[in-house]
Amino acid sequence: MEPLQLREVLMFALGLAMVVVAVALAPDQNQTLPGCNSTCGNIQIPYPFGVGNSSTQPQQPCYLEPKFHLVCNNSNSNLLWADLTVLSINVQAHQMDVMFWVARFCNDSDYNNPWITTAAFSISRNKNKFLTVGCDSYGILNSNYENRTYSTGCLTKCYGNNVEIIDNGTCSGIGCCQVDIPPRMRRISSIQAATFSNSTRDCSYSFLAKHNSYNFSISHLQSFPYVTLPLVVDWTVGERNCSRFESSRNEYACKDHSHCNDTDTDIGYRCTCDHGYQGNPYLGCTDINECKSTDMNTCISEQNCINTDGSHYCFCPKGQSGNGKMGEGCYRKNAVTKLVIGVAAAIVTLFMGSTSLYLIYQKRKLSKLREKYFKQNGGSILLQQLSTRENSSRMTLIFTEEQLKKATNNFDESLIIGSGGFGTVFKGFLENNRIVAIKKSKIVDESQKEQFINEVIVLSQINHRNVVKLLGCCLEREVPLLVYEFVENGTVFDFLHTQKKVNTETWKTRLRIAAEAAGALSYLHSAASVPIIHRDVKTANILLDNTYTAKVSDFGASRLVPLDQTEIATMVQEDHLFDVLQVDMVNEENEKEIIEVAILAARCLRLNGEERPSMKEVATEQPDLEEKESRSAGRRKRGVQIVPCGNARVVRAIPKSL
Repeated sequence: MEPLQLREVLMFALGLAMVVVAVALAPDQNQTLPGCNSTCGNIQIPYPFGVGNSSTQPQQPCYLEPKFHLVCNNSNSNLLWADLTVLSINVQAHQMDVMFWVARFCNDSDYNNPWITTAAFSISRNKNKFLTVGCDSYGILNSNYENRTYSTGCLTKCYGNNVEIIDNGTCSGIGCCQVDIPPRMRRISSIQAATFSNSTRDCSYSFLAKHNSYNFSISHLQSFPYVTLPLVVDWTVGERNCSRFESSRNEYACKDHSHCNDTDTDIGYRCTCDHGYQGNPYLGCTDINECKSTDMNTCISEQNCINTDGSHYCFCPKGQSGNGKMGEGCYRKNAVTKLVIGVAAAIVTLFMGSTSLYLIYQKRKLSKLREKYFKQNGGSILLQQLSTRENSSRMTLIFTEEQLKKATNNFDESLIIGSGGFGTVFKGFLENNRIVAIKKSKIVDESQKEQFINEVIVLSQINHRNVVKLLGCCLEREVPLLVYEFVENGTVFDFLHTQKKVNTETWKTRLRIAAEAAGALSYLHSAASVPIIHRDVKTANILLDNTYTAKVSDFGASRLVPLDQTEIATMVQEDHLFDVLQVDMVNEENEKEIIEVAILAARCLRLNGEERPSMKEVATEQPDLEEKESRSAGRRKRGVQIVPCGNARVVRAIPKSL
């Protein structure tokens, strides 16, 4: 192929491609369904309106709903809605202009009362007025809404035969009056024109009319020239509002790049193109090329604009700075600009570098502080102890501060599950989804740290069903953190004092909980490799799981409290035993057993430690009600006595002289 021929072929192909692209990017001007008439005479018929059925398969109706069905009178090219002539249809405004009749009253045999029965369209209150023309005349507009009739209207009176007092060309109230249209005027039951009784005036005329479609003239008082006048009606789609289509869109009329709008509609909804799109929303909206639109283009010129789907953006030519928008524009780069940019870049670089160095310094400082606390809190001792034990796991005992911060969302107060004099307990979630309880103590006793570490190691190896498992600790803080297994059913204190649980659990359950707690303490006092003394046994430190099994907790926490930090001691008074017992707790079956337990408790509370039983004795003690007599003497020796008190018995101290 010759070079000249090749050039002509390439130019033709390029031109053809440009035509194809231009056609593809051109907005879709089609306003009707395929195979449907788009006009009747010179009137456009946009969908959802339509005439008849499509000429293409499957020959579906050209209209969306029956209320949008129009008829084209081919003989005179009139487009009809029912028996009203259609002047225009506006899809964007959702309005239609039609010719509507004028009501006339001349005498009892010469009058008419026009009406509209459809509820699919409403009289546009913003585009129309109701008028009455005549002297000694009045007009009434009657409408039905929700099976009720309400009316509006106006009147005009002329006194004498001097028409010079009437403003020609203005509907001022004399000779011509007008009122606004009330809302929701759908079913017009009638428009009435009338004259006052005994009036000798000519005919009266009442009508609905589009703004500026009627100009009053004095001559209309003798001869009114119009039979019909333009009227604007508003229309909507369907009978449901937009919210009904959020779950089901099967009958949704709004197509691509459009949305539902039911503002100021009492029946149905409207479809509106999304921002940046245009066209018929009932067929699908197309992108607006804002670069070609002088109204929507915000760039300094079309050459500085790039159209995007639903929007556009502006740019500056090469070698210039700015954003290419009107009012801001573009400017050429110069030496000063470059200097400013260079200085700004240097400042930013210096700031970023300084910030990075400061963060590195703070990170190292924090790391050193954590190392300091780790050593102060006995971390070296703990590591040494662990290294000498077989099958020990550092990861199960030593947690980092970051791990526990992450587990508690930086110790979020919403995760607090308990608090007291020694510290606060948080609910935590480890990375393996295990739920734990994290104890955050308040103060630390330097002299107790070595003993504390030894106790942590011993407690971490205890696997007793009635002892809360100590999973590990964090030593990177000034006060160490302890990590326990999570027990979900609260404390014995909550169990005893929560109203909803007061009368639901039996004496046997409570006695079992006490026995389990005593067994755990006995085990720690005598069976553990190193005896462990709790020093803070109370109902708030005994937890319950989902089967109400006792779990003794908070071991080793007292080691963190200086020995000179003491709490207020309370005196024990066991002479009012049955006064303090819960209502309905005592019965004939457990009365003696309760007394036996009270006696055991009294022994445990003696001030002289040598007179108190060991926890092993307490755990193995089982009240035997059948051996009451043989134990009575023993009780007297131990300094207590059961004495009658009405229908109950109390435990009291026996004077030494006895």
